[in-house]
Amino acid sequence: MEKIVMYSDGGSRGNPGPAALGVYIETLDKAFGEFLGVKTNNEAEYAAIVAGLKKIKSLIGKEKAKKAHVECRMDSELACRQLNHIYKIENEKLQPLFFQVWNLMLDFAEVKFVHVRREYNTIADAEANKAMDEHEKKKSLF
Repeated sequence: MEKIVMYSDGGSRGNPGPAALGVYIETLDKAFGEFLGVKTNNEAEYAAIVAGLKKIKSLIGKEKAKKAHVECRMDSELACRQLNHIYKIENEKLQPLFFQVWNLMLDFAEVKFVHVRREYNTIADAEANKAMDEHEKKKSLF
C-alpha cells in the first residue's frame, strides 16, 4: 500500500474575491495552482482538495489509487473539521464541494484529513498565490 501526502490551500483576495487553489503532492513531487474566478476563501480551500485528489488519481492510475492511502494536509481548520465530521456544513455553497470530496474518497483505500499550521503549507500556498498573481498580470495587459 502506498502512502501519498498531499498539501492543499485555497485563497481569495477579498472574501469573496479573486481566488485560486494550490496543491503540493509531496510524495509525487508535483505542485500546481489554478485560478478559480470569484470565490470565498472556504470555497477555494475545498476546490484545492478536490483538484488534489483528482490529480493524484490521474498520476497514479485507477488501480494504484484503490490501494493508496492519502493524507490530505491543510491549514484550513474549518475544512478539516468539516471533512472529519466535527463541524456541520451550514454554508450551502460548501455542501456540493464536500460531496465532491466525499465521492473522490471512494477512489482510494483511505483518505485522511489533517490540519497543519500555515508555516508547514508554504508550497501549496505559494502555488495559489502564483495563480492569483498570474491572473492579475494577464488582466492588467488588457
